[in-house]
Amino acid sequence: MAAIEARFPEVEIRRNDHNGGFPANNLALVDLDGVDYVGLINNDAFVEPGWLRPLVATLEAAPELGAAASKLVLAPGFVDLGIRTEGFVPGGADPRELGVMVRDVRVDGASVFDDAHFASGGWGLEHDRDGPFQWTSCDAVLRVPVPEGATSPIPVELVLQAPRRTEVRLDGGAGTYLVELDRRPATAAVTVAGEPYDVVNNVGSVVFTDGAGADRGWLDRDDGQYDEPAEVFAWCGGSVLFRPDYLRDVGLFDEHFFLYYEDTDLSWRGRLRGWGYRTAPASVARHLHAATSGEGSPVFAHHVERNRLLMLVKNAPARMAAREVVRFVLVTGSYARRDVLRPLLRGRRPRGTVVRRRMGSFVDFLRLLPAMLAARRRARSRSRLSDDEVATWLVRR
Repeated sequence: MAAIEARFPEVEIRRNDHNGGFPANNLALVDLDGVDYVGLINNDAFVEPGWLRPLVATLEAAPELGAAASKLVLAPGFVDLGIRTEGFVPGGADPRELGVMVRDVRVDGASVFDDAHFASGGWGLEHDRDGPFQWTSCDAVLRVPVPEGATSPIPVELVLQAPRRTEVRLDGGAGTYLVELDRRPATAAVTVAGEPYDVVNNVGSVVFTDGAGADRGWLDRDDGQYDEPAEVFAWCGGSVLFRPDYLRDVGLFDEHFFLYYEDTDLSWRGRLRGWGYRTAPASVARHLHAATSGEGSPVFAHHVERNRLLMLVKNAPARMAAREVVRFVLVTGSYARRDVLRPLLRGRRPRGTVVRRRMGSFVDFLRLLPAMLAARRRARSRSRLSDDEVATWLVRR
């Protein structure tokens, strides 16, 4: 902080006496006197040249807009690596067709596992006693993040594991590699080739009819398909420009949320007041996704699950909010039967991680419920749009 102050003496830095999460931005947002526009950039994002001008032009062209949203892309570029093997179905309660476990991805000797993801054929992040991994299907495409300025071909190492002896075919565009696997983790050295491409993080945000928020364009290869400005239900706080009158009218971030959904909450509150939002895709920022909290971390999971319910109670039609609260309880009960009760009845050790996390989120939700109901009453007294009008923006899965 001292280094920033020394390098940029004209910049005012405001310190918080506690960790306020993302709503700590309110320390600056509260002071709007003499301000033309207010911009936000995540602490794990950086802008490309020309970032500001399209945002300003978007707001100046349409006074009904409260915010203009950048195009956020993931910070590294990516190249594709195909992973093919004979699939198998574990059976029992797991109907998936699985291939192999990817335990690590390394480029130039450094792990990039947290930034790698599957374009197709992946089953999401999981954990066991040996750490995190991702299952592939029998035919998968792994997107490998590569350093800026890296020249093709690029050496890559994969740490793979399989529950049975199997042969894996790897193809990164610079030749095909065959790897024999068994129950022990094995390191496969391959090379990948091709021009790195960008992957979309967010070009405005959407809310589904179950109340879950999502990034518009999430993990799509950026081929220019989002380069036309578009009206969106919500903006993402990772890179956005506000009209000060919008913040004066709607208010600032709800500090109860701490992390996640606080931007969707503020967007929804603005929708109820009649404000609109538009993307300005010529404004580009690059984001190290979840670099601060960690995608899939306990902190991430707790706040995402809790805050979705808080946002719905505060803003959504009453029937929708009640339905999702009840559904959350029922789903948690189903996890308890699967992970706790069924193993106990079979004399096995229960797996209570998911149940404990969801119960913790729900207890915290109940603690904050009175504050959300009070905020709901205040918002309803000032709403200019009906629930039916706002519901036209919700997306069916």
